[in-house]
Amino acid sequence: MRCEAQPKAGRAMVAVLAAAALAGCATGVESETGVARAGEVHRELLVLDTHLDTAINFGREGWDFSQAHDVSGEIAQVDLGRMAAGNLDGGFFVIFTEQGPLTAEGYRSALDHARERSDTIDRELAKHPAMVGLARSAAEAEALIAQDKLIAFKSIENSYPIGEDISLLREFYDAGVRMAGPVHGGTNQLGDSATDDAKWNGLSPLGRQWVREMNRLGMIIDASHASDAVLDQMLELSEAPIILSHSSPRWAYDHPRNIDDDRIRRIAAKGGAVCMSSIFMSELDLSGERGELFDQYDRIAQMTPAQQRELSRKWRALDATQPMWDVSFDRYMEALLHLIDVAGVDHVCFGTDWDGGGGIEGLMDVTDLPDVTARLIEAGYSQESIGKMTGGNVLRIMRAVEAARTR
Repeated sequence: MRCEAQPKAGRAMVAVLAAAALAGCATGVESETGVARAGEVHRELLVLDTHLDTAINFGREGWDFSQAHDVSGEIAQVDLGRMAAGNLDGGFFVIFTEQGPLTAEGYRSALDHARERSDTIDRELAKHPAMVGLARSAAEAEALIAQDKLIAFKSIENSYPIGEDISLLREFYDAGVRMAGPVHGGTNQLGDSATDDAKWNGLSPLGRQWVREMNRLGMIIDASHASDAVLDQMLELSEAPIILSHSSPRWAYDHPRNIDDDRIRRIAAKGGAVCMSSIFMSELDLSGERGELFDQYDRIAQMTPAQQRELSRKWRALDATQPMWDVSFDRYMEALLHLIDVAGVDHVCFGTDWDGGGGIEGLMDVTDLPDVTARLIEAGYSQESIGKMTGGNVLRIMRAVEAARTR
C-alpha cells in the first residue's frame, strides 16, 4: 500500500477504514516529495474503473466488503476500505455469465444466473448505504460524490443470458444496468468473440437488433471481448459512443483480445474510449495449480471461511513463483502511454479487470492506483488531462449515451 493514498475529505465512514489500512505510513518530510504531491493530485481526481468483477466475492461467509483487506493474504483486490485507501471513487460492478450452449435450456440457466448476480450486487450495496450507492446516470454518480459516498454502477459482461429475447435488456436496464457487452470468450447468438471461431463474420442479425436496443435504452455498448469485425460493425451502427471496458493495446502484445492502433483512432473519432487493462500484455499462465485455483475462485462464495483463506494463501504464494502475467509495472506504463498517444487524453479510461484476472506486480490491488497517477505526472500530463482519463471521460460518454436515448 502507498502512503500517499489518503481518503478524500468528508468520507467519514470510509476514512476510518482507509486510515487503518494505511497505518504506519511515514509523515513529515515525505509531504515535500514528488510522491506526496502525486498523492495530493490523485486525491482530488474522480477515479472510476469500468470493469470490477468483485461481485464474485459478494456473499462470502465471514468476508466483509466494507473492510480493507490485506492483499498479501486475500484473493480479492477490491473492497470499500481499499477503494478509500486508493481513492477509487467507484466503478462498474460486473454481472458476468460464462458462455454456454446456444439452446433454450442454456439461455434459461444463464438468465437465472445473471438475475441472481444482479440481485447479489444489490444486496451487498444495501448493506452499506452510508458508504456506497447505486448510480443509474452520470448525474446520480455526481450526487453520490456530493454526499461523500462511493459509486457503484452495474454492467453486463456477455449478453448471452438474454437468449433470443432482446426485450430482456429492458429488464436489466430497469435493474440499474448501464453498460453491456455482447460476447465473452465464446461466439454466441449475438456475434463473434475475439477468442473463438467466427460464425457470423461480425454481428448476427439479432446482434444488430441488440445494438439498436442498447442505443434506445441508453446503455453504453462495451466492445471488450468482441471480434474486430463486431467492433467495426458496432461503430457503424451505434448512434452513441462505444467503450472498451477492459482492453489493452495490441501494440503491447499481439493478441485478439487487444485492440490495434487504427481501431483505437476510430473509436476516438466516434467519441468513445478505450479503458486500459492489465491483462493480455503477455501470455496468460494458467498451467498446473494456477488453473485449478482459477476455477475454484468462481465458487468462492460457496466456500467456508477456512477454505477461502486456503484458496487465498495458495493464490498469493503462486504470485511469487508463477504469476499469471509476465508483465512489469514499467511495461504497463509504456502500454498506457502508447494508448494515450494514439487515442488522446479525451478517449482513454481505466478498466484493470480487478478480481477477474487483472493485476500485475506493482499494480496488484486498488491501493496501488496512486502510482499510476504519479507516473502520468512524471510523463508531463496535467491534472486536468489525468482527470479526464481517470473518470471524466466515462461520465462524458455516459451523458452522450443518455442524450442519444433522448433523441
